[in-house]
Amino acid sequence: MNLMPRVSRRISGQLSALVILAVLGLSGCMGLPNGGVGSGGRDIMTASDEPDGRKRARIRLELALGYFEQGQTTVALDELKQALVADPAYAPAHNLRGLIYMRLNDFRVAEDGFNRALALNPGDSNVMHNLAWMQCQQRRWPESFRRFEQALADPQYGERAKTFRALGLCQARAGLPTDAERSLLKSYEYEAGNPVTTFNLAVLTRARGDLVRAQFHLRRLNNSDLANAESLWLGVKVERELDNQEATQQLADQLLKRFPQSRESGAFQRGAFDE
Repeated sequence: MNLMPRVSRRISGQLSALVILAVLGLSGCMGLPNGGVGSGGRDIMTASDEPDGRKRARIRLELALGYFEQGQTTVALDELKQALVADPAYAPAHNLRGLIYMRLNDFRVAEDGFNRALALNPGDSNVMHNLAWMQCQQRRWPESFRRFEQALADPQYGERAKTFRALGLCQARAGLPTDAERSLLKSYEYEAGNPVTTFNLAVLTRARGDLVRAQFHLRRLNNSDLANAESLWLGVKVERELDNQEATQQLADQLLKRFPQSRESGAFQRGAFDE
């Protein structure tokens, strides 16, 4: 039974907001005025030699990114358009254009944004990551995997946990649970406390019958502030399958008390452990 398409698209509550941060490469939208480290021997642009157009574009981009992170997509797009008017060659602005249109499910324009960003800054691993995640949403598995690997091939890339996590989620959607678990474990090595990685590792290990390992991951998550209805419900199932009656009841009590109106609470009350 392939559980991963369900969990990777339907993580609810606190985890749902974290999924966005877990997979999107936003760091390339901020930082140095030229969007990152210079390549090919060129100096990095600093505040002292930043042209007026680039400065205006950078300020507008900062505003656009703030609105984007708050979910105000239309306002973010308006600020972004002004950034691109101020400096059409500002690669981080094209990256954010890709992210905005990916959120709007306009993948054609999103891909154009990412490709323009890469044309201006070919070595930007954050943009490669974003393009790979977009291709994953379109089920373009081979292209997606290649782009993720390109991003990870950069020895200077500092977002390996994020990219291994996104690659693992994508491999799971593609029906490659062994590869998915391997990628998520790599992400776990870099960032052991990420709830998205932890939850999906629990799903994968349970699916292949390793209940003790699934229990380990779920107890870490459910004993933290990031536990939600879905993680508690999966914990109930795993503890029940291990015949840990006390732990099962404790998790069930938490689920019913904290998330009484959730789908998971309803399933527990019906005894629908196989849903």
